[in-house]
Amino acid sequence: MHSYDVVVIGAGAAGLFCAGIAGQRGARVLLVDHAAKVAEKVRISGGGRCNFTNRDAGPANFLSENPNFCRSALARYTPQDFIGLVQRHRIAWHEKHKGQLFCDDSAEDIIAMLLRECEQGRVTRWQPCAVGAVRGEAGRFELDTANGTVRCKRVVIATGGLSIPKIGASDFGYRVAKQFGHKLVDTRPALVPLTFATADWAPFVELAGLSLPVAIGTGTGRARARFVEDLLFTHRGLSGPGVLQISSFWKPGTPLQLDLAPDRDLAAEFLHAKAGSRKQLGNELATLLPARLAAAWLQARPGLSDRPVADLKDRDLQQLAAGLQGWQLTPDGTEGYRKAEVTAGGVDTRELSSQSLESRRMPGLHFIGEVVDVTGWLGGYNFQWAWASAAACATAMTDSRDSLQPVESGH
Repeated sequence: MHSYDVVVIGAGAAGLFCAGIAGQRGARVLLVDHAAKVAEKVRISGGGRCNFTNRDAGPANFLSENPNFCRSALARYTPQDFIGLVQRHRIAWHEKHKGQLFCDDSAEDIIAMLLRECEQGRVTRWQPCAVGAVRGEAGRFELDTANGTVRCKRVVIATGGLSIPKIGASDFGYRVAKQFGHKLVDTRPALVPLTFATADWAPFVELAGLSLPVAIGTGTGRARARFVEDLLFTHRGLSGPGVLQISSFWKPGTPLQLDLAPDRDLAAEFLHAKAGSRKQLGNELATLLPARLAAAWLQARPGLSDRPVADLKDRDLQQLAAGLQGWQLTPDGTEGYRKAEVTAGGVDTRELSSQSLESRRMPGLHFIGEVVDVTGWLGGYNFQWAWASAAACATAMTDSRDSLQPVESGH
């Protein structure tokens, strides 16, 4: 029988960070994961350079059915706090754009940093090691693992969501939550490419690989979201930063609104061209949009492409501009968890303490990171939630004289 103060299940970003902090604050910590490698999502993020935080991260950059829940943790462990840690470990980094911070060299630098933090906290790590049953009552837990039975005072679930199963994603955290009576907010792929019905997408298949900046929106009223980012055409639909952002807000059956020339007045530009150009419309449009996109757009409007702009009616040009800047199209789905960067939904935060991430149903049981219903925008926000929720949990667990006794429900 093995005995620890804290068992952290899941050696991803949140789990590693929580284990390191708790260990350095005096807890005897076991970190266990069924995968052979640690932090695979960190390793592949940001094109291998890890977009480890966003300088501007705040509550408004997160989706949740309980939107105020994330405020406490984000306020107590900020992007500047994590930047300070990165600098203490002498990891070179740069800001790409819109507050997105990346390693100069490799995501491996962040993984090595997290492992060093665990070493400094004398964290015991078992990998690969599967966890079976989790049994518990307030302050006393027993876990069956591939390395034997473990007893502990606290359990931290940091097992992430369903995204990217090929690197080890599973529903383990959700199963534990349900076992102890927690509600789940329905999960869905987020930060994910969108797909279209084959027949609908046929005119645009040849555009695969084409990228351009767009304004993309979905929803209405208070539920409306809009981003100005790059869009990428694929063989099956749309991807790129703008589409990944809007995918977290998109609901099946609802349209997207695309402006293919944001911050421009195409109608005015067409009418100006009409007054002084003898170019055919197709050639004129190719000066305003990528040529392949201009050709595909006009292919669906026969009789316009090869006519001189000067010969077209104002009304036709205005309608063309309105279509380009108000393109409505409805996806038929997403590329699913295999390509989703994160999982939206998860453990209902209304049953967790925002101070400690501790269960209100089972004292001593905590949920951190992606497994809970807090989902960030694209651009380093989800890593900041991992760091902030992990820090809140580890600090609360080790803060008092009776540090490893369960925090009172509602703390």
